Amino acid sequence: MNRRTILLLGVAAAATVGGAMMLTPNRTENPRPGSDPLAFPGLAPRLANAARIEVTRHDGTLTVNRAGDVWVLPSKADHPVRPEKVRELLVGLTELRLTEPRTANPELLERLGVEDPTQAGATSSLLKVLDAQGGVIAELIIGRRRMRVQGNVPESVYVRRPGETQAWLAEGRLPIDSDPNLWIDRDIANIPRERVRAAEIERVGEPRLVLRRGGEPDGRMAVTEPAETPPLDEISLDEVGRAFEFLTFLDVRQAADMPGEKLGESRFELTDGLRVGVVAHKDGDNVWVRLAAEGSEEAQRLDARWRGWAYQVGQWKEKAFMPRLADLVKEQREAPAQQPAAPAEPPAAAPAQDAPAQPAQQPN
Repeated sequence: MNRRTILLLGVAAAATVGGAMMLTPNRTENPRPGSDPLAFPGLAPRLANAARIEVTRHDGTLTVNRAGDVWVLPSKADHPVRPEKVRELLVGLTELRLTEPRTANPELLERLGVEDPTQAGATSSLLKVLDAQGGVIAELIIGRRRMRVQGNVPESVYVRRPGETQAWLAEGRLPIDSDPNLWIDRDIANIPRERVRAAEIERVGEPRLVLRRGGEPDGRMAVTEPAETPPLDEISLDEVGRAFEFLTFLDVRQAADMPGEKLGESRFELTDGLRVGVVAHKDGDNVWVRLAAEGSEEAQRLDARWRGWAYQVGQWKEKAFMPRLADLVKEQREAPAQQPAAPAEPPAAAPAQDAPAQPAQQPN
């Protein structure tokens, strides 16, 4: 190996070490808890004026607005978000501490995930908390989380202030999400099938259909109107009883804006005096429902949750909320067609047997 090659290798090694020093901490011992500076000193009292949260990524911006005592998602018809989600994020900002300066080289920011969030393919997120006048209360570019292998060690994340090139390793939890479905509680109801005692379905263009559960709570659902039906499928009947089990929505709108054409209405009678009414629409392949509860204290809680909203539910729920009699009929499997019997083959001819040899005649 000549002198020039050795020199080039030495320069490359020095560059690698220098880059590593910029991207890795120079701290050799664990800091004392609370000894690092807060990222936003005195933030807690100013958050009382917070009116808007924005999470911006390269593919768009998620906005959460304050409406009185609740936070709502404009992209989901101002549906309320989970309050604990907002609380955890804002508390995380007040407790975030800058534990270690990292690179200030703009060309290395992408390695920590704190590059410009608006550039194509960026993995960073820009978090902003604004007041009612649009003034910035707090803002931070949030990058990759640092993986911890030890137990009982706080979470940490790489961050950078907008307008600065200095990146930091920060200690704390910042649960930001750009997917609106992760901000809202999509559970509508979870009522066990055994509680559904009866269902009356009036579907547009179809005769009235009534189902009732007979006998004990674990009895089977059966069609009582019309009085005579073809053989019915027990699994399809049971799905009507499961209409409110693990019921979640895919999308939500204001009730007055429910899309599609009306499928019909149904009324469910449940135990403990609970009654639930359903209005169903179909928009292409999508099924939308409005729900209303009455008859008990439980009904008041459910109705307060449902009132004013239209929910898009899974397509399979159409046959639970708005079945037709044809949807409940047991499928008749056709017996395989009988193949005509193959013509019998004529019996094989018996092999010819040699005639017994005649004894040779003796000459006279």
